[in-house]
Amino acid sequence: MGRRKRKVVRIPKKRLPKFFSCPSCGRETVRVELFRDEGRAVVSCSSCGAREEFQIKPVQREIDVYCMFTDKVYGSSRRPSTPEIKETS
Repeated sequence: MGRRKRKVVRIPKKRLPKFFSCPSCGRETVRVELFRDEGRAVVSCSSCGAREEFQIKPVQREIDVYCMFTDKVYGSSRRPSTPEIKETS
């Protein structure tokens, strides 16, 4: 008597995307280029032309730089919230 052969289930590893969604235009056309020897990264959208350059550390990856880009875009468009004080008479 022999054993039944077990089915091998392979789980594919998740990979980071090559293109990210643009916070300005909403399309998936943002590309991050890393220049590790110079210590800088360039984030650019090929659709709307948004472009930004960041200083990076050697351990940072594309997703880290993209998060810095979205933080800068969303941070600059928001106004500081000031609570309104209503006077009661």
